[in-house]
Amino acid sequence: MLQKFNQDNKDLLVYINGELKHRSEAKVSVFDSVVQGGDAVWEGLRVYNGRIFSLDRHLERLQNSAKAMAFEDIPSNETITKAIFQTLEANKMRDGVHMRLTLTRGEKITSGMDPRLNQKGSTLIVLAEWKPPVYPPSIRLISSSIRRNSPQCIDSKIHHNNLINNILAKIEANVAGVDAALMLDVHGYASECNGVNIFLTKKGILYTPHADSCLPGITRGLILELAKENEIEAIEKNLSLTEFYTADEVFVTGTMGELTAVSEIDGRKIEATGSHLLLPKLNQLFEACVQNSGEPLPF
Repeated sequence: MLQKFNQDNKDLLVYINGELKHRSEAKVSVFDSVVQGGDAVWEGLRVYNGRIFSLDRHLERLQNSAKAMAFEDIPSNETITKAIFQTLEANKMRDGVHMRLTLTRGEKITSGMDPRLNQKGSTLIVLAEWKPPVYPPSIRLISSSIRRNSPQCIDSKIHHNNLINNILAKIEANVAGVDAALMLDVHGYASECNGVNIFLTKKGILYTPHADSCLPGITRGLILELAKENEIEAIEKNLSLTEFYTADEVFVTGTMGELTAVSEIDGRKIEATGSHLLLPKLNQLFEACVQNSGEPLPF
């Protein structure tokens, strides 16, 4: 799970507000809102075989997140798409690519939390790297003591850059010697992992937590759609740790790792045996979707 430096990325060109800069020169101001308070929204996207996967869904979520955060200067989807294409073409990237798209509230005239200090417009960053899915075939989890935000705090439907809760949960996983942490909501039900959504299967039925205290991930939503299209019963409900411990299968979903099996939670082995297994089928369906859809690159 610990990523290593990829030499192919040593001379990346990064897009920042209309300019492409070498990674060593790609910087934002110390007055930028992302530095001052994590005041930004972001998306992670993948490029497969000359196509940007689920670009429209990611851009919609970015726009919704920026609106919910009351950004005043939000670039259009056309502007953002043009910046993405420009970055990928400059780096000669058409496959095996992960992109981090960040939109900050922009540079302030002086330090402070007040958004009225942001008078220079938003900052758009497109960082594209050569990066295959980073998860191994299966991962081990612990349940974290750090609770996932509820809508009473910061609504998880806002894909914001203030990720300290998730980082603290990941630190717990690192200390425990496992791959990731399963975060619970304030009522003790499973929410999501520190960086991915989570599913379980039981007797041929697919389950996932309500998107109340978890990010309604793009891959998560796609898996629910694929299940419906292929007559796999899928249910969103409150799920306890016990239900995960005793599941037939557990797996996580996300742009960074696609679909990844979970082999253990809090020392309980997930056996993944029997005739009701769904993950192999869902992997096939997802792979077919990846290969046959997406926004074509114009170069």
